[in-house]
Amino acid sequence: MTTFNDFVIRFANVNGSGSASANSMFAKAIFRMGVPVATRNIFPSNIQGLPTWFEVRVSDLEHFGLRDQVDIMVAMNAETYKQDVQAVRTGGYLFYDNSKPLDRTLVRDDIVEIGIPISHLILPEFADPKQRQLFKNIVYLGALSSLLLIDFDVLKGMVSEQYKGKDNLIQPNIHAMELGRHYAQEYLECPLPIQLRHSENVGDRILIDGNTAGAIGAIYGGASICAWYPITPSTSVAEAFEQHAKRVRVDPETGENRFAIIQAEDELAALGIVIGAGWNGARAFTATSGPGISLMTEFLGLAYFAEIPAVIFDIQRAGPSTGMPTRTQQADLLGAAFASHGDTKHPLLFPSTPRECFEFAADAFDFADQLQTPVLIMSDLDLGMNEITSDALRWDDDRKYNRGKVLTAEDLDRVESFGRYVDVDDDGIGYRTLPGTHPTKGSFFTRGTSRDEYAIYTEDPDIYTKNMNRLLRKWETAKGLLPKAEINDTGQVVGVVYYGTTATPMKETLALLENSGIYVDTMRIRSFPFGEEVESFLSFHQFNFLIEQNRDAQMKTLLVNELGISPDQIESDLFLIRSRAEFSFARIRNKSRPD
Repeated sequence: MTTFNDFVIRFANVNGSGSASANSMFAKAIFRMGVPVATRNIFPSNIQGLPTWFEVRVSDLEHFGLRDQVDIMVAMNAETYKQDVQAVRTGGYLFYDNSKPLDRTLVRDDIVEIGIPISHLILPEFADPKQRQLFKNIVYLGALSSLLLIDFDVLKGMVSEQYKGKDNLIQPNIHAMELGRHYAQEYLECPLPIQLRHSENVGDRILIDGNTAGAIGAIYGGASICAWYPITPSTSVAEAFEQHAKRVRVDPETGENRFAIIQAEDELAALGIVIGAGWNGARAFTATSGPGISLMTEFLGLAYFAEIPAVIFDIQRAGPSTGMPTRTQQADLLGAAFASHGDTKHPLLFPSTPRECFEFAADAFDFADQLQTPVLIMSDLDLGMNEITSDALRWDDDRKYNRGKVLTAEDLDRVESFGRYVDVDDDGIGYRTLPGTHPTKGSFFTRGTSRDEYAIYTEDPDIYTKNMNRLLRKWETAKGLLPKAEINDTGQVVGVVYYGTTATPMKETLALLENSGIYVDTMRIRSFPFGEEVESFLSFHQFNFLIEQNRDAQMKTLLVNELGISPDQIESDLFLIRSRAEFSFARIRNKSRPD
């Protein structure tokens, strides 16, 4: 039976072999045919020459969760043949370079082998050894265009775009693609039963990764300063911010930058720069991952207690310690929520899509200014570094930045005395000024030590207690400000709760449940502290299944501690590394009822 626009293909390559461009063109060509796709780049954290895998899931239904086995394996790395062959589903296809015979100990009778002599095809056509190596990837791309019915004109157009300005490379790449394409047409059975066809399911959407979307959101949100220290998988946030700021944040008359990119000596220094900029009125951010959050805790406590706006992107990866820098995880929640010693709490945002990375990034600067506190955007490697079909990034040009309670010189002239930490409105948030606003009034300096409402140092326990309780009122204010949970409630017995990238496989998972006669309500948590709707959802449902990607049920801990609900109300499904959600259908079936 022929299937259309529904398969998973994995490319097994070697790090540094030049395969990334060819694999990316494969995914983008399918996207340009109007077919939704999601990519996953699985790569090592250390040196060139180690195995890499690039996976593309093609789905008109937009089922983008990670699957255990693939439909097609393009096995271009002899070192990983054994595991690559085992990753193919029964009835699937193994595509490989048969210039040398395949080790017959690796053969499986239940899959289909597709051999093409890539090395032999390349040898007489290209004299340069480097080109021969690079063009192997382009040859298999051409062969796949015939096997899967990829629009070849789309591929050729992408080659022309890829090498624009290097026109001498365009024709050789197209020639290499044609070598593979013509061989497949002449010697292989084309097309396969797994095929592509033009679709209308993409519309005006885009293919983008979360880090790029978040960086663009920071620009639209008014950020002018990025201070950072390189760390996988967050580095591309700073790189994308610089790339796009150079397009839109340069004075057209003077050519001077209206932004600053500062690579600090470490993560702590990076956050220190952000806090200094925030104190002076600039919108500033840093991007890091779990190890960086660990190093930033002292300054996070300062910003919390001195009440200084700051935005931090935490692109989570596997820990603890150095962990696995190139594997995804959702294991920084507790560390980020309570970063620093003492009674400290930080607002967290949980984007699930690139579009939300964009929106939450822009919103975070408003939230940080309004609440006068650090706000952390809790993305992860899977969302941050992999391209996926996304709603277009849209911005309302009439939108105004919300700078919160900032007094001008005229405002200060109208008050008898200024108290930086006086809670006039009973929302836990004082009025602030920017240094230099007024010659005699306002705040010019701040401190991380205990102080009264007028920022005067004190160790009086009553004043300290009053200040700490005021910060709790601010926490309550934050609940009404941050994004509400996304809820689908139809009155079922069972509720399923998820957040961040555990949302990626939920569409497919819910379809599988419904096909089994199981209906559930769902809630996607989008921020911390939790709004009233989160507590209501959990309290209403007799059983709640919480899907998260860590060992210790960190989101459950937050829910239980913050809402005071019984741990028995939540049953955790935990996954350490894989970006997917699996349910025990039997357990849910026993606790649910058909609609």
